[in-house]
Order: sequence, then structure tokens, then C-alpha cells
Amino acid sequence: MATAVLLGLPLFVVAYAALQLLLSGDHSTLSHLWQTVVPEYIRNSLILLAGVAIGVMTLGVSTAWLTTCCRFPGQRYFQWALLLPLAMPAYITAYTYTGMLDFSGPLQSAIRDFTGWGYGDYWFPQIRSIAGAVMVLSLVLFPYVYLITRAAFLQQSTATMEAGRSLGLTPWQSFWRLALPLARPAMVTGTTLALMETLADYGTVQYFGVTTFTTGIFRTWYGLGDLQGALQLAAMLLVAVIALIMIERWSRQNARYEQSSQRQAQPFQLTGSKAWLATAACALPLTLGFILPALQLAAWSLDRWQVWTQPDFWGLAFNSLMLAFIAAIITVLLALWLAYGKRQFPTRPIRATVSFAGMGYAIPGIVIAVGVMLPLAALDAGLIAVAKSWFNWNPGLLFSGTLVALLFAYTVRFLSVSLQTVSAGLAQIRPSMDESAQILGYQPPQVLRKVHFPLLRTSILTAIILVGVDVLKELPATLVLRPFDFNTLAVRAYEMAGDERLADAGPPALMMVMVGLIPVILLSRAMLASQHVVLKEHELGPVTP
Repeated sequence: MATAVLLGLPLFVVAYAALQLLLSGDHSTLSHLWQTVVPEYIRNSLILLAGVAIGVMTLGVSTAWLTTCCRFPGQRYFQWALLLPLAMPAYITAYTYTGMLDFSGPLQSAIRDFTGWGYGDYWFPQIRSIAGAVMVLSLVLFPYVYLITRAAFLQQSTATMEAGRSLGLTPWQSFWRLALPLARPAMVTGTTLALMETLADYGTVQYFGVTTFTTGIFRTWYGLGDLQGALQLAAMLLVAVIALIMIERWSRQNARYEQSSQRQAQPFQLTGSKAWLATAACALPLTLGFILPALQLAAWSLDRWQVWTQPDFWGLAFNSLMLAFIAAIITVLLALWLAYGKRQFPTRPIRATVSFAGMGYAIPGIVIAVGVMLPLAALDAGLIAVAKSWFNWNPGLLFSGTLVALLFAYTVRFLSVSLQTVSAGLAQIRPSMDESAQILGYQPPQVLRKVHFPLLRTSILTAIILVGVDVLKELPATLVLRPFDFNTLAVRAYEMAGDERLADAGPPALMMVMVGLIPVILLSRAMLASQHVVLKEHELGPVTP
């Protein structure tokens, strides 16, 4: 319980400090924020949320239905390929589309060369806008909706679909009248996850010049040095995230609308123009969300091939991979400790504290950075005071000024990923194995080490990979908490893009994308394997272990 409370400390700090500021009577900072920037932050955030919600639901639900319930050219390929945009960080996609669609990009240059037009002679949509941010975030985040909604479609009752066919419903009518209402909880869950990622995004909105709470927190704290203002903005963003979490939990209460069946419904066989339209509908988001950005990164990297031979570049790669590895090991060990503790002592307080400690993934990295910095800075101040008083020595910022702060923030942010993976692995181990080991005289730590750990190797390895890749791509917390003169691939790509050196951002961005493909491949394999099991159950009945 103490470990879970410690990991939940940053969230407590943000909530408590904001409450103290509200109760102190000094509302000058809050009043100034409301009169100047908060209305703009709220307006832009609501536009982003509405646009991304429409985008991810349109792309995710349509592709999930087509790849699950229809047969058309390329359908088997699209089943797993539509997950590939998950490997592309949103801010990297923003850089690539800026490079392709800006005034100096290849598309507008080709238009001017072909027509002879000059600047101001034609209209072209502005990618650096809130509409551009909605497009980029939708293309990157729609796989959340696709993955969860597709699972719901696979579990829907075949009797319902066949009844619809007997009544003469077309594939479109079956989708609109039957499948869509039944999958509503899954759609809400996937959309909520995408919206939480939208609220947490910093790189995309900052690069496109869209002011939101994340950019405001960074500017208020890191740029203006106003920690109180940043804290209050973080508290407002935390309230918005909690509201989305409550919506997601409410949607899961209605999960009874989804039905499981004894066998899979016969898919609709599309032919002619309908089949090719279905192929185009699946190919479009895949092309725009992954293939085109990946090709642009590859082109930039080839133009800067000498970067791959420079020691500085591999130094950045080493820093990123080292941070990712250390953070993944720490996070997975803590997740193993918490999950096993909850298994051994499933009391209500322990379950509640472990669940609270796992909420960090839903909280934006910039909010966690604020919550981490406050207690660690106070701890450093206390240590410096004691060291000066007793030894006349200033040890410096041992916690808030080193990698300790960054690793702590990573652990809080990504504990949920490893905790869910490890808990799923533990759920496959029967309690009778624990009882047998205890009869043989093993204590709980020995049971964990000698019995559970060997059986959890696959789950632990998967959790290490997932957390490591997430750490590699994390931008706002790294920007705020990294020590001086310490850079990573994500920070270098951000700095190069900020200096309008998009081609120089290509090699570090491509490196992150290549590493990010690892969990996507694992997820694709797991999805196809689970679908194979579902199909077997539909054909043969439930499979008993």
C-alpha cells in the first residue's frame, strides 16, 4: 500500500496544492488566468476534442466493421496493418505533414512549377492550424477505436445479424441498425482513450501554434517561471481528464449491450465497386496515418545519411534507450510487486490504492511533471538546508535536478501499462499453485520468485517492451524534467522541428518510429491469435483448458 501511495503522490500533490491555493484567499493568479488565457485554452481544447472524436469514430468504427464483417480485396492485410499508425507519435506526424504541405514543401512547389503561380496567387489549406491538429491527431489515434470496436464486433451475436439478413437488411443497414448500437460501449471507450491522448498532447499543438492547457502549463512554468499558475492550469486539466475517465467507466457499465455468440456470423462478401470502395476506405487512413509519414521520414533520413554515422546521434540514441530500459525495469518490478500484493491481500483499501496508482497513464505528462517537481524540489531544499547546517556543504539538486525526477515521472505515467500486462499474466496462474507452494513451506516472496516469475516471463517481457517504447516517445515530461545538457531522440526531433530544420528531425524521428513498431507488431500478433481462438470457439464451442 505504501508503494501505491508513493506512486500516486504526484496526483495528490497537484490536487492538494490547487485546493490550498483556492482556500488561501489569494486568487490573483487564478483571476488573471481566467481573464487572459483560460477561455482560449478551453475553446481550443473543446474544438480539438470534438474534431478528434468525430475523426477517430469515423475512421475507427468504419474500418473495424469492414475488416470484421465484410470480405473484400486486402481485408486480411488491413486487419493488422491498421494498427501501424500507433507506432507514429503524433508530433512526428505533424512534422512530416508540415514538411509535405507547407509553402516550401514538395506539393506546393510542384503546383507553382506546373502553373507558374507565385506567393498569394492561389489558396492552399494551412496545415499549421487547429484543423491540421485535428487531422493529425485523428490519423494517429483512430487505432484505439478500431481495436476496441473490432473486438466488440467479433463478439456480437450471429443470431442478431442473421435475423437482420432474413428481414432483407443490406450490409449498410445491418451496420447502422444492429452492429453500431450493440458496439456503443466499445466505441465510447476507444474514443475516450483517444481524447485523453488528445488532452495530453503537447508536441503537435505546440508546433501548430494551437494554445491548449498543455502548452499553457509549459509556457507558464518553464517560460514565465510561474509555478502557481502552472499548478492551477494543471489542476484544471486534471479535472477534464477525470471527467473523461468517468465517462469511460460509465460506458463500461453498459457493456451488457454487447453480445457473445456461439459462432461467428457469415461475413458479407462485397463485389465490384463496393469491394474496391471498402479497400479504399481502409487504405486511406493507413496511407495518411503511417505510409506517407514513414516515407517522408525515410526521405529526410536518406538526405541526412551522414547523421547516422555521427557519435552525437548515437549518444542521443543511447540516452533514450538507457532511459527507456531503466524506466521499464523499475516500472515492471513495481507493477509485479503491486499486482502480487493485490493477489495476496485483496482487501478493499489495497485494491483502491493500487487502482489509484495505475491512473497515471490517463494523466498528461505535463501534469505529472508538475506533481513530481514540487515534492522533489521540497526534498532537495530540505537536504540542502540540513547539509549546510551540519556540514557547511551544498549537495545540489540530488533529486529534482537529476534523472531521478524523470524516472519517477515515467514510472507514475506508465505504471498502468505494465500493471495491466502483469495482472493479466497473474490471472492465468491458478490460486491452487500458490497454495501448493505454501504447503511446501514457501513464503510469499519465494512463491513469487520461484513459481510465478518463470510463468510470467512472457508477460514481463511484453510489459518491458511496451513501457520502454512509451518512454522513448514521451515528450512533455522529458522536456520539463530532463537535467541540463541531457538530450534524447524525442527532444532532438522537437528542437530541430522548432528551428524549422525538419529534414534534420528525420533521423531521430525515424529511429523512434522503428522502435515503436515493436509493440505494434506484438499487438498485431496477439490480436490475430485471439481472433483465431474466437473463431475456433465459434466452430467447436468453448475451448476448455
